[in-house]
Amino acid sequence: MSSAKRTTTNPDLQKERDGASFNPQDLTRLLCGGEENVERKRELERLAFDDPELQHEDLSFFSRDERYSLAVKKNIRYIQQCWEKDITAVKDTVAYRKAVFRGMLEPLGIHYAMFLPTLLSQATEEQQDKWFSQALNYSIIGTYAQTEMGHGTFLRGLETTATYDPTTEEFVLHSPTLSSAKWWPGGLGKSANHALVLAQLYTQGNCYGMHPFIVQLRSTEDHTPLPGITVGDIGPKFEFTDVDNGFLLMDHVRIPRENMLMRHSQVLPDGTYVKPAHAKAAYGTMILIRSAIVNEAADGLSSACTIAIRYSCVRRQSEMKPGEPEPQILDYQTQQYKLLPLVAAAYAFHFASVYMLDVYYTQLGNMNQGDLSQLPEIHALSAGLKAFTTQVMSSGIDTCRMACGGHGYSHASGLPMLFGFHTAMCTYEGENTVMLLQTARYLVKCYEGTLTEGKLSGTVAYLSRVQTATVGGKLARNLLDLDELVAAYQHRAARLIGMAANQLQAQAKAGKSPEDAWNSCSVQLARCATAHCHFFVVQNFVDSVRAADVDPATRAALQTLCQLYGVHGILENSGDFLEDNYLTGQDLQKLYTHLSFLLAKLRPDAVALVDAFDIPDEMLQSVLGRYDGNVYENLYEWAKKSPLNKSQVHESYYKYLRPFLQQNKAKL
Repeated sequence: MSSAKRTTTNPDLQKERDGASFNPQDLTRLLCGGEENVERKRELERLAFDDPELQHEDLSFFSRDERYSLAVKKNIRYIQQCWEKDITAVKDTVAYRKAVFRGMLEPLGIHYAMFLPTLLSQATEEQQDKWFSQALNYSIIGTYAQTEMGHGTFLRGLETTATYDPTTEEFVLHSPTLSSAKWWPGGLGKSANHALVLAQLYTQGNCYGMHPFIVQLRSTEDHTPLPGITVGDIGPKFEFTDVDNGFLLMDHVRIPRENMLMRHSQVLPDGTYVKPAHAKAAYGTMILIRSAIVNEAADGLSSACTIAIRYSCVRRQSEMKPGEPEPQILDYQTQQYKLLPLVAAAYAFHFASVYMLDVYYTQLGNMNQGDLSQLPEIHALSAGLKAFTTQVMSSGIDTCRMACGGHGYSHASGLPMLFGFHTAMCTYEGENTVMLLQTARYLVKCYEGTLTEGKLSGTVAYLSRVQTATVGGKLARNLLDLDELVAAYQHRAARLIGMAANQLQAQAKAGKSPEDAWNSCSVQLARCATAHCHFFVVQNFVDSVRAADVDPATRAALQTLCQLYGVHGILENSGDFLEDNYLTGQDLQKLYTHLSFLLAKLRPDAVALVDAFDIPDEMLQSVLGRYDGNVYENLYEWAKKSPLNKSQVHESYYKYLRPFLQQNKAKL
């Protein structure tokens, strides 16, 4: 009889939990913002897990059509339950949504992630009365149509046009080329009946750049496309199987003048264009989305680490010492080196996301009061962190997959789907290299400003203290000291930004145009933006650990994790610190000694550190990462569910294989 249903915990995993130096619940409370939030999160998770309307088989065995249909069903159930159970607080909706979808994506996700927030931030009060109330009550379903087949991050290159006709007071939306087709918007393929279309605004013979327009795509009666609208699904992707990413072509589609969102800029009835008071006022939605992506990067890495760490304590392999039992693979230092720095990064990214979301909501209040002074800094930081965290997360999830050996390649591990979903973050909402260059442009401007205007504030204040001279390594530097680690990352970032700015100036003096100079320095510019983001994450991690309201044992574990994040990052980027002799070869030797010490110190707490993420099995969707550690029996049960196992002899045997075998047998 199979033992797959037994509830006892794998003894190796239980031993790990019994031997931890701290209570993971203390850390869970910190990550969730308090005991009340933990209890509420678990209550909402249980609401979803116990809901018979949300039960289904393993997604690995579903077709794409089945997954899309299930996702739509879940989306509607999620919305209805939020209404019926009065789930309205942002944290509550996020927690409940994650529990409902459990690794799936939402066909209507763009509706509440971008359609509603954009209406709220860019529509006038009159437009909100008309559109926002309909969208909020789901009498219409919207998507956000910006990216085109031929252009993505480069917004000025988008080809869709919105030409104003003053004789009828209408805009004419048109897709002039095949490459101008809107391509990739979530929910566009089959779900949405309206879209916020980003198009080049033409009025009175002039182009005024990208502006948002509300366009009805489908009938609200039978969901068929309206005249002039060609719309559909773009087909299977690397993942995102549940979402109908779509395409849209418009053939001279007319919409009322009032369908242009006019909170910041306007077109008057006679065609006169009224420019926005603040050119960057529309950045708010981008900052929110990119801040949320940092949070998703932390979540994705947390899930992957949970799977890999637990499995590494259950899996025993090879001989460390002849004649002794096979060790847990997490006892190998190489496995610790692969995984523990990623656990540290997951925590660091979590704290960075908390900072970014707090800053966003503060900035939103300032924007509503007309104060946009901090917007460029926050926009630059959100762009850079989006790139920095998702790149580490994407490669980190794959590292976790490979650390699980062959079983990590199976969908049973949960890692292929996790990777497929999260790696898309490296390109959507701004391709990562482009995001880093946006951040670099702001950093160079700040650096040049310090040379003429003096001090800076906020996350770039350190550039006021740039050290341009070579700094020799100290004789007695303690690189386990958190302040020393922060200082090292600060020096690296400031130096690389200064180098990039000086390189740009040198290219300009050599006669290159600003555009050519920028392109010829772009590798260095991306490098300095990465260093700036890395410094911010380290500094914020240190600040968060020091401010954490936890018991001494938990604080000690957090501090060790923070030290590991800092030390590992220096060793992975050692050239940046050695280049101007800020660190010496001797310092690096000490750091490798520190690294070995920190890995050994964290090894007994590895399971507790991932348990603290508090990810239920229902959401982790992994046989390898099960909380009880009963991997092998459940892996066997999972495999038996494969559709290929519904019959002992597959139909292909009778159709192809048997005739082939019989034909060959007859030749003997």
